[in-house]
Amino acid sequence: MSKPRQKHGTALEGVIVAAFGRQYEVVVAGQTGQETNRLKCYPRGKKSSFACGDEVEIEATGSDQGVITALKPRRNLLWRSDAFREKLIAANLSQVVLVTATEPGFSDLLISRCIAAAESQHLRTLIVLNKADLAQSLPAAHRMLAPFERLGYEVIELSARAGADELRPYLAGQRSIFVGQSGMGKSTLTNALIPEARAATREISEALNSGKHTTTFARLYPLDGGWLIDSPGLQAFGLAHLTPDELAASFVEFQDHLGKCRFRDCRHESEPGCALQAALASGAIDARRFDHYRLIRDEIREAKRLSQGW
Repeated sequence: MSKPRQKHGTALEGVIVAAFGRQYEVVVAGQTGQETNRLKCYPRGKKSSFACGDEVEIEATGSDQGVITALKPRRNLLWRSDAFREKLIAANLSQVVLVTATEPGFSDLLISRCIAAAESQHLRTLIVLNKADLAQSLPAAHRMLAPFERLGYEVIELSARAGADELRPYLAGQRSIFVGQSGMGKSTLTNALIPEARAATREISEALNSGKHTTTFARLYPLDGGWLIDSPGLQAFGLAHLTPDELAASFVEFQDHLGKCRFRDCRHESEPGCALQAALASGAIDARRFDHYRLIRDEIREAKRLSQGW
């Protein structure tokens, strides 16, 4: 069946399924409500603040091109930022799937950053440990992920090349995004779950102990009653857009202790009567996670200072 042709000037609604630079690929419903068409779209004006998963209004400028005229209200937005720039990752999600692997090594600090971003948007987080068939590297990976499991974040172990289908029940009916460092196997998982995606993969760069970037832009694929976004590999995940209070609230193990410090403006350092420090001393808060919190909090404060030109 041929695709429906859009007349010049036709007002349409659609979803951004790929975002690269100032160009976006938008899937719009056809006149029958069942047929779909893909248009290459550009934002109207210089501002380009759209993300994969955004629901937009567009105006067709040809049979396969259009201009984005409006953004419909978002349910949530996953993004990262530092003092000078921000990067929109995806919108209108229901869960974030953090992909780690036994090899190459992964950063537990990056996991804490991603979880904080997800929690701040009230998104469910699922952790995948890929390449679980590499038995010699499993113990170290288990130690890195143990603090997150103790907090209730589910960890699914699998091998993307042989057991990706184990992940399907967790993705069915969800609006998910794969997030993680390069080389963790996000694109391999995407290919295994959605063969038509044909996402590019490369061998790991052993010299750098990190993966080469293979996915250079986010792309959305329909999957089992929902959809899945494969995103580029991350080496940094700044959270400068969060306030210190928002950051603290995104650490779920802090929530029972927040607001219970002796001083309202407690910095959770060495102040007497600090509820977080007491929880840390008792073992209710993991020391490594508390280090992550303080490091990210200090980064946020420094980013605010730099952005204000102090």
